[in-house]
Amino acid sequence: MYNEAIQNLLTRRSIRAFQDTPVEREKIDTMLQCATYAPSAMNRQTWHFVAVLSPAKIQKLAKAMGAALGNPNYNMYCPAALIIPSNEPGREADNACAMQNIMLAAHAMGVGSVWINQLKDTCDNPAVRAILTEFGVPAEHTVFGVAALGYAAGDPRPADKKYPVTIVED
Repeated sequence: MYNEAIQNLLTRRSIRAFQDTPVEREKIDTMLQCATYAPSAMNRQTWHFVAVLSPAKIQKLAKAMGAALGNPNYNMYCPAALIIPSNEPGREADNACAMQNIMLAAHAMGVGSVWINQLKDTCDNPAVRAILTEFGVPAEHTVFGVAALGYAAGDPRPADKKYPVTIVED
């Protein structure tokens, strides 16, 4: 009934448990390319994307974030990879479409993903910022959301969307 693009939209789910298997570099490169093709306000494309492919470095960031959040067990679901979009202050919303492109591209290639929000609240914590700087996030940028990526450790939950929709005609 629907084409592949629509099926991809309707079947993508957040994955919160990942296998230890690394995500292939070619797939990460494709996700990054898809991110850069997302729309941005007035096509300014002021974003920057950092891919972190080292689980040890991901957990270093998670530990700093956990300390800033007061949650010493915080681990971002132990993903195999992260893509961290950043942007100039006030332009972070442009990253939302890029994040969706990353997550839809991941799903199309059999890679699971989940949107992580906690970095937007902790990116200016000195310990967290030091790690972001080490990873290559520009000092003047803020982080809106992060894509945690990896192969699913189980089956995703079925869709449970029950949000109201209003249609106004004439």
